Amino acid sequence: MVRSRYEYGTNPRKLEPDVQRRKTTQKKKIKVVEDLPKQDNKILKEQKKQQTKLTLVVIGIFIILLTISYRNSQINEKFNQVQSLKRELSLIQKENEQLKVSIANSVNLNTVEKLAKEKLGMQKLTNKQTMYITLPKKDYVEATTEEVIIKDEKNWFEKIMDLIF
Repeated sequence: MVRSRYEYGTNPRKLEPDVQRRKTTQKKKIKVVEDLPKQDNKILKEQKKQQTKLTLVVIGIFIILLTISYRNSQINEKFNQVQSLKRELSLIQKENEQLKVSIANSVNLNTVEKLAKEKLGMQKLTNKQTMYITLPKKDYVEATTEEVIIKDEKNWFEKIMDLIF
């Protein structure tokens, strides 16, 4: 008959007749069932606790590293955006300076006169074209004769305060 229980120890088994073997195995089963599973359960529970702790620590470290990596990628993206905006700003500032220079050159009276003569066909005034007008020294601003009455509408709280005080 094959034995199904594991026995702890280094002693070899003694061959016994089936009757004696059954009696001894039944007695040992009671002891083994009572003693070993409790010890095994304690050891297994402790090992499981250690394994779960280790697994949680590894998962935690992985999450922390993943978070750090994600934040670094976000920082790099924002840095690249800032750099591209700075380049765009410098280009716009250069263009603005060029436009200011061109405006300053075009506002020059000589260039305005030259453009007026060439493009618009204008000429300078002569003495015959000049007319002088005399205006009376009368003041054209009239004083108001109407009185403006401003009515302040008070809210209910202000009305009560006015009655009390």
